[in-house]
Amino acid sequence: QVQLVESGGGLVQAGASLRLSCVASGRTFSRNAMGWFRQGPGKEREFVAYVNWSGHTTYYAQSVKGRFTISRDIAKNTVYLQMNSLEPEDTAVYYCAATDAVAVVTTLSSYGYWGQGTQVTVSS
Repeated sequence: QVQLVESGGGLVQAGASLRLSCVASGRTFSRNAMGWFRQGPGKEREFVAYVNWSGHTTYYAQSVKGRFTISRDIAKNTVYLQMNSLEPEDTAVYYCAATDAVAVVTTLSSYGYWGQGTQVTVSS
C-alpha cells in the first residue's frame, strides 16, 4: 500500500520556523516529482511548492517564495518543506503529494498520491 505521511506541523508564533517532512512508503517515489499543498480554514486547497525528481528544479507559489524551501532526500524517500518567517496566513493543513507528470505542475488534479496532512497553526 502506497503511503505518504507528513509530520512536523505544530503551533508556532508569527516569525517562527517549522520544517515539515513527508515520508513515502509502499513504493519509491525517486522518479516522481513531489509537491506541497495547503488548505486553510474555509479555503480551497492550494499549491505551495514543487520539486522535481532530482531535486534540482523547484517552483513556489508567490505567497511563499523567499520564505519556504522545498527539498528532497532520495535515499530516504523523504521530501521536506522548510518554512521560515511564518505568518498567520500560513495557518493550514499541509499536504504532500506525488505526481507522474514530467513538467512542473501546480494543479491538484496532476497529483495522484496524497498524504493525510499535518496541521500548521501560526498565532499572531
